[in-house]
Amino acid sequence: MEFEPLDIGNGTIEFDQMGKSDDENDLEQPQYYNRFLQNSDNSIPNNSFTSSDGDPNLEPYEGMEFDSEQAARIFYNSYARRVGFSTRVSVYQRSRRDGSIICRQIVCSREGFRREGSENRSKRQRTITRVGCKAQITVKKQSSGKWAVSKLVKEHNHELVPSDKVHCLRSHRHVSGPARSLIDTLQAAGMGPSGVMSVLIKESGGVNNVGFTKVDCQNYMSSSRQRTLGSGGQVVIDYLKQVQAEDPGFFCSFQDNVENSAGNIFWADANSRMNYNYFGDTVTFDTTYRMNRYRVPFAPFTGWNHHGQPVLFGCALLLNESEASFVWLFEAWLAAMSGRHPVSITTDQDRIIRSAVAHVFPGARHRFCKWNVFREAQEKLSDVYHSQPNFEVEFQRCINLVETVDEFESCWESLLQRYNLGDNEWLQSMYTVRQQWVPAYLRDTFFGEMSITQGSDNINSYFDGYINASTHIQVLIKQHEKAVASRYEREVKADYETVNTEPVLKTPSPMEKQVANLYTRKIFMKFQEELVETLAYPATIIDDTGTEIIYRVAKFGEDHKTHFVRFNVFEKKASCSCQMFEFSGIICRHILAVFRVTNVLSLPSHYILKRWTRNAKSGVVLNDHILGMPGNAQESYAARHDNLRLGVIKYVEQGAESTHSYNVAMNALQEAAKKVASAKKHGPGVQWNTLFNGSQQLQSCSVDQDKRIQELTVQLEIASQQCEAYRTKLTAVLKDMEEQKLKMLVTVQNVRLNLKG
Repeated sequence: MEFEPLDIGNGTIEFDQMGKSDDENDLEQPQYYNRFLQNSDNSIPNNSFTSSDGDPNLEPYEGMEFDSEQAARIFYNSYARRVGFSTRVSVYQRSRRDGSIICRQIVCSREGFRREGSENRSKRQRTITRVGCKAQITVKKQSSGKWAVSKLVKEHNHELVPSDKVHCLRSHRHVSGPARSLIDTLQAAGMGPSGVMSVLIKESGGVNNVGFTKVDCQNYMSSSRQRTLGSGGQVVIDYLKQVQAEDPGFFCSFQDNVENSAGNIFWADANSRMNYNYFGDTVTFDTTYRMNRYRVPFAPFTGWNHHGQPVLFGCALLLNESEASFVWLFEAWLAAMSGRHPVSITTDQDRIIRSAVAHVFPGARHRFCKWNVFREAQEKLSDVYHSQPNFEVEFQRCINLVETVDEFESCWESLLQRYNLGDNEWLQSMYTVRQQWVPAYLRDTFFGEMSITQGSDNINSYFDGYINASTHIQVLIKQHEKAVASRYEREVKADYETVNTEPVLKTPSPMEKQVANLYTRKIFMKFQEELVETLAYPATIIDDTGTEIIYRVAKFGEDHKTHFVRFNVFEKKASCSCQMFEFSGIICRHILAVFRVTNVLSLPSHYILKRWTRNAKSGVVLNDHILGMPGNAQESYAARHDNLRLGVIKYVEQGAESTHSYNVAMNALQEAAKKVASAKKHGPGVQWNTLFNGSQQLQSCSVDQDKRIQELTVQLEIASQQCEAYRTKLTAVLKDMEEQKLKMLVTVQNVRLNLKG
C-alpha cells in the first residue's frame, strides 16, 4: 500500500511501503515510515555546534550540527552502539521548492507499536519488538547547508543491551562488501555457514568484530545461490532490447554466463552518453548495494553537471562480482563512452574493484569513497570506538581538516601513539593506500566537488529516494525512469534560473561582473564567495627574484594558516598550495587575493572551465560514428530534445523583454506549432522534398567552411610562433635588466663604503 505525499509548511512528508515486519525497519533499510514529524519549522537554537569541532562530549544535544544528513545518521547510530540500542530512520520531509530532503527523524528501533492485523500477513509469528519507545533524534537542514538537531529524546522505556551483545542489534550488523567477497570464495570452495563464520571470527579477532551473526551469514549464502533475477531479470533484458531497437543512441550489453552463474547487465541511454562528453572528466561508480543488502544489485555511473548536480553516465545490474565481471563491466561502459577515459574515478575500496579499475583505467586517478572508509572504520575499530569516545572525532579530524601531506603524516602518527594503535592491521592497511582516500593526497586531481572536505559523502545521491534496499526488480525500471525524469527537471529549472535570474553583485570588481555572465548560478555563487573573502586575505611578496613571484597569503589574525601562491606576471598563471582549482575547477581566494594586489581585473580564460559555464553543453562534442549513433546528430532523440530545450530557454528570455517582443514571440510560436503539426502529419517525406536543395547548398557551404578553417588554423600557428619569439626576446630583455639592476646595486654599495671610509 502506498501513501501520497502530505504537504506541511514548506515541505512534504513522504511515506513508502508499509506492512513490513518489525525487525526490517532499521538503519540499513531506511525507507519505511509510520508517523508524522512534529515541529515542522526549521528554526534551531543559537547554541549550535559542529560535530567535527573535536569536542570530547559526544553525547547528542539540541542544536548540535553536522556537515550532512548522513553524518548525523552515522553519529546517532554510533552513539546507539555505545549506549546499547538499535536505530532506524523514521519519516523525512522534502522541500516544496526543489524536492530535496530537509528534515530526517531517526528513532530507537523499538519506537511505535506493531500495526493491528499484521500478524495475519505472515505464516509464522514474529517476536514483538515495538514497545512505544520515544527515544529519537530529529535533524533539519539549515540555510548554511549544515544539519542541526532540532529535537532530542534520550530516555528509553526498555532495558538497554550490554556491550558484549550490542553487535547482535540490527542497525549494528551487516554483511560488508569485503566480507561478502570472502564468503563467496569460501562458499565456492564448499565450506558451510559454520565453517565460514569460524574463518570470519578468526580473521576479525573475535565474534564481536565480525559485524553480523551466523544467521545473517547463512541468509546471505542462501541468497547468493539465487543471484540471478529470474523472470524479473528477463523483463529488464527484454525492455532494454526494445529500447535499443527504437533508439539507435541507446547502448546496452549483456555478459555471457560466468562460471555457471548469470552475467552482468549494462545500459546507457543517449542522454547519459551525451552528458559524459560534456562532464566525463570525473566519474563515480556507486556500489552502495553491496553494503545495504539491496534486493537488486544496482550500480550507477554518475558525475557532476555544470550546476554541481549529479548526472548519470549509465547503469549496471551486477549479478556476478568476480574480477573478470567488473573488468567486463568497465570495458562495456568505456565502449559506450567512445573509449574516452575519465581523469578520475571514485569507487569503494574493495580489492576486486581496485584491481579491475587498474586494469581498465590505468591512467585515471582512483579514489576510494571516504564515506565507505569511515563506515568500515566503525566495523574494524568498534572496540576502540566503544572504549575511547574521543577517537572517532579525532580520527575524522585527522582525515578531513589537515591540508598538507606533512600535517597528515604527523597527525596520523600522533593519533596511533595516543591510542596505542600502531599494531592495528586495518589501520596499517588503510595507511598503505592513503594516497587513494586521504584528501591531502588528492588535491592535485580534478574531482568536481565544491570543497575538498566534501569528499564524496553523497556518493549515491542520484537515485536517493527512488532505488533503495527494498526495491524489487519488477519496479526497478519504473523507479529508474522516475529518477532520471526528476533529475532532468532539476537541471532544466537550474538552466532557467541561471538565464533569467540577474546575479546579485557584492563588489565593484570587473572580474565579478565578468564571471556573473559566464558561470551557472551555483558556480558563480561559489566564485563570489571566494572573491568576497579576498578582502580579509592580504597578499605579501616573499620572493621576487625569479620569473615567478611567490606571495604569502593568510587571513587577518590567522597567520598560522598560511598559503603560498606562485604567480607568473606575463602569463597570468598562478598556482596555490591549497590546490582548490586543481581539485574543483574553481579558483581559490588566495589566488584572487594576488590578482587583486597585482591589478588583474579580469579572470584569465585558463581559469574558466567550460564544464562550469552556462554554455557547457554547447558545441558539437559527440562522435556519432564511434557511438554507434546515426551519422546525423539531429536524428538522435536526446540531441534533438537537448537542442530544442536550450533554444526554448533563450527564446523565452528574449520574448519576455517587452510587450511587443512577447506578441511577436507568441505569433511565431503559434505559426511554428502549425508547421510542427503538419510535419508530424505528412511524415519525413515532405521534409526531404522541401529541404533537398537546401541540403545541397549546406553541403557546399560546409566545404567552404572547412577550407576557411584550414586557412585560419595556419594563420593561428604563425601567430603562435611569432608570440613565442616575442616572449623569448622579452625574457632576454628582462634578464638583462636584472643583471643591470644587480650591477647598479653593487656600484651603490661601493660608493657607500667609500663615503664611510
